[in-house]
Amino acid sequence: MIVRRGILFDKLKQSKLMFWSIELLVLATLVWVSTKINFLFEPIGTFFSTLFAPVLVAGFLYYILNPLVKLLTKLKLKRIYAIIIVFVLLLAAIIWILVSVIPSLASQLSSLASSIPDVFKSIEEWIYQIAALPVFKDLDLTSYIEQLDISYGNIIQQFLSGLSSSLGSIVSTVASTTIVIFTAPFILFYMLKDGERLVPGIQKFMPEKRKADIVNLLEQLNKTLSSYISGQAIECLFVGTFTIIGYSLIGVRYAFLFGVIAGLTNLIPYLGPYLGLAPAVFVTVFDEPFKALLCCVVVVIVQQLDGNVIYPNVIGKTLKIHPLTIILILLVAGNLAGLLGIFLGVPFYAICRTIVLFIIELVQRGKKEERAALVLENSTETKNSGQ
Repeated sequence: MIVRRGILFDKLKQSKLMFWSIELLVLATLVWVSTKINFLFEPIGTFFSTLFAPVLVAGFLYYILNPLVKLLTKLKLKRIYAIIIVFVLLLAAIIWILVSVIPSLASQLSSLASSIPDVFKSIEEWIYQIAALPVFKDLDLTSYIEQLDISYGNIIQQFLSGLSSSLGSIVSTVASTTIVIFTAPFILFYMLKDGERLVPGIQKFMPEKRKADIVNLLEQLNKTLSSYISGQAIECLFVGTFTIIGYSLIGVRYAFLFGVIAGLTNLIPYLGPYLGLAPAVFVTVFDEPFKALLCCVVVVIVQQLDGNVIYPNVIGKTLKIHPLTIILILLVAGNLAGLLGIFLGVPFYAICRTIVLFIIELVQRGKKEERAALVLENSTETKNSGQ
């Protein structure tokens, strides 16, 4: 009886189904236990959520400014002096944005807000003209339009009521932004100063056998993030600048504002150009349809230049992600984390994919090494038996 139980136990150990069933059961038990003691994880979650925004901002600036720091150090300048110069340039850029860019944006935004009633009036007239066509007479679209109440006053009232209900979250956002403004520069300074020491510091705690592989993985992750972030910054600057120039040439009102929007929305892969085009078309299509068409032409030309000249040179094929995959990532990430998920979904996926591919490569290499060792052992045994 004991022998039969031992044989049965050995068979269960060799069964892959049994192995994975036990693994999944253990994992499910750990998850269930974690939900029951979540009060222990709340301080940890608060700690990471507090650091997330300043570290994210500092990391974004690090990958943009670190190439400039490296360039200055190649010119025989000490790293600390290079960092100080870069910080002075960053401060000058921020002052220029506050003094020149922000007032221009505020002025155009104020002018756009004052012209919105005319835009909505044009939309309402346009819809009534469409409803008056013989094709739509039987549908009685006029009654449906009146039920929708798309008047400017109603929209403003709904906006103000929503604004008042979310006043608490607005105050919280302002407080969080203030914390980020004061903490991110310090984090950025130490990232630029000691960033080169990160990998050597991690190497001390790595197993000797996998040290080279893990360093290679960290270098791949750093290359992926660096190419994506610095490339996206250059792309946004290019798209925003040339969209402003294009809109100005064709005489679009608020060209500067719409160009800045186009540059920022370009951070969203594939969908960004359409989102950036929408405000310009919305403002011009009802009064000047031909100008709205010219806006589309400008965006197509800028995107063609960006896709064929800028993107291949600054980002290249570092990500190698299929367009359909990117669209699915945007849908899922946007649903899970909102606007932040849309911006961070693609780089997060790229990092995860790099790690997974690295693990798969390690496993395959380990199997090849095992097979090579087995072949060598068999050949040695064959030689010994022949002798």
